[in-house]
Parts: sequence; structure tokens; C-alpha cells
Amino acid sequence: MMRAFYARDAAAEGIFLVGVRTTGIFCRPTCGARKPKPENIEFYVDASAALHDGFRPCKLCKPLNATPNIPSLVEQLRDAVEADPTGRITDKELSDRGIDPSTARRQFQRYYGMTFQAYTRARRMGLALREVGDGGTVTEAQFAQGFESASGFREAVKRLFGAAPRDAAKAGRLLYAERINTPLGRMLAVADDAGLHILDFVDRRGLERKLITLRQRLKVTVIPGTHPVLTAAASQISEYFAGRRVTFDLPLVPLGTEFENAAWRHLRSIPPGTTQSYSDMAAALGRPGASRAVGRANGMNFLSIIIPCHRVIAANGDLTGYGGGLWRKQWLLNHESAVVPPTGTSERISPKGTKR
Repeated sequence: MMRAFYARDAAAEGIFLVGVRTTGIFCRPTCGARKPKPENIEFYVDASAALHDGFRPCKLCKPLNATPNIPSLVEQLRDAVEADPTGRITDKELSDRGIDPSTARRQFQRYYGMTFQAYTRARRMGLALREVGDGGTVTEAQFAQGFESASGFREAVKRLFGAAPRDAAKAGRLLYAERINTPLGRMLAVADDAGLHILDFVDRRGLERKLITLRQRLKVTVIPGTHPVLTAAASQISEYFAGRRVTFDLPLVPLGTEFENAAWRHLRSIPPGTTQSYSDMAAALGRPGASRAVGRANGMNFLSIIIPCHRVIAANGDLTGYGGGLWRKQWLLNHESAVVPPTGTSERISPKGTKR
């Protein structure tokens, strides 16, 4: 990818995108801008991943544009987001601008492959999560260079986490946040001495609201930083994806109602490599017929993989209701069924099918 990027190889178009840390933009492989140093480059499989890492699209090579002629409505919507990337544009505000929200969603989805709301959420989350990925030193340098006023970077951090690192001394109780790389995308982990509060994919719908609710309810500030619980979580998640682990030994601090907490405890009792229906789970919780309530409780779980809501499926075997995306749910189930040995055997089968 590095060779293709420096050669502006047209054959690489559509295969990857390039993020440039020093400018905060992401580009096509064929972008005509001056090439950055290799150590300042990140590669991404798609625009969503680059946006969630805090990069904005390059104005020169326009990596989001599917065709040279962008629809005027799509361009209008995107420009509105870039004017205030930390804000929210509601359906009412779209209507006030004379834009039909359903039309906006359809056109944006058709052109960019993501909904308008997903794009705005990615820009907000990305600006704040860049803080988590780069750390305080780089952040302070960006502020000094005027990056703050240009992008709303600091405002995004304050809205989501409560304070920037340089304000942490006066913030009171702190939770620490790190990003964890996985084969299914980056995850955000949040923890303190009490344990792990959040572990979920950065593009998970509702993660932004969960972070805000967490810090408001616990009266805490979330800052980028390391913590022994985060180190342990990263290690165990890495072992999980490598096929060396299917259960976890981490202190957890789930924040839910009495029923949600009961549902989450039950989820941890479902053996790896197996699944259970929503109706069976409801019956096990003493609420027969409450499949919808079980589904809602599972949907409020933000300790993904560790509290394995991906192991709950419809009674007919269909995959339904996974906040991280059904493709991830399918992958996790396939992975676990390949790693966990069949009942009554001592052999473990790796995801590639080789015995260990």
C-alpha cells in the first residue's frame, strides 16, 4: 500500500484510503497532494474507519465522492456537517432547511454508502476519539497550531468526555480510555479501578450517548490514558481473536437496570460455541414471552464480546439485533464455533481448521 500510495497507482483506487496525521485529512491513493513522511501515514479499508479516527476528507482528491459530479443535496448536507462537525443536525432542522429527511437519508446512503446520521456521528466521534488515539502531547501541539479552531476538535472532546487532558487535574473522578485494534475494527475501552465500564466498536450506534450517560450518571470525566484494567482487556481481547481464549477474567462495571444486569449475567453463562434464542433467554430469566425486553436489554450492553450478546439469535436461527452489525455477529459466532472443541473431545480447532 505504501508503494502504491507513493506511486499514485490507479490500480489501488477503491482498495484503501490514506490518513495523514500531520494534516488530519484522509485521501485516495492517487491524491496529487505532496506526499507525507511514512511515519505520518495510516491506512484504512473504508471512509467510515478514517472518519472514526478523526480524519476529514481531503478537498483535493475528494475521497468520499463516488463520481465526479456529487449530487447537490449530498454536497449541501456534507458542507453543513463540516461547518460544525461537533454539532447535530436533526430531522427538524433538515425540514427547516427545506430538505426532506427521508430523501436526505436515501441520497446520502446511495452516494456515500452510509446514512447522513452515520456520517455526522462518525465526524463527532472521530474528532473526540482522535484524542484517545494520539495522546495529550500530540493534542496540545495540534491546539497550538490552530487545529482546535479549525475543526472544533477540543469542543468534540469536551462534549463527549467532559474535559481535555490538560483540564483533568480539576476534573474530580476520572475514567481512562484507550482504543484497541481488532480484526473487526477498532474498539473503545473505558475503565478505572472499579473495572471495565465500556468495551465496544467505535462505530457502534449509541456509543456516543452511552459515554455521555456514563459520565453524567457517575459524575466522572473520561480522559485518554493507560490503566491496568485497560491493559488486561487489550491483552485478553487479542487472545480471543487469536483463538487462544473464549472466556474473560476482567472486573466489569455494567451500568444498567435490575433487569438489564440480570440479562447480562445470564449472557455470560451461555457457553462459547453455542447460541440461545431470545425466547429461551426470557424463560431462563423468569419472564417467558418477554423476548422483546430481552432484546432491548441485550441492545443496551456496551461490553461487547465479554458480555456475549452475539450468542443470542432468533428462534428460527436468524441473526437479529446486534449493535455492532450483523456481519460482526456472524463472524464472532463462526470464530467461536471453530475455536471451541465439540462436546466430548479435547481437541481445539483453530479458525483456519488446524488442530491445536
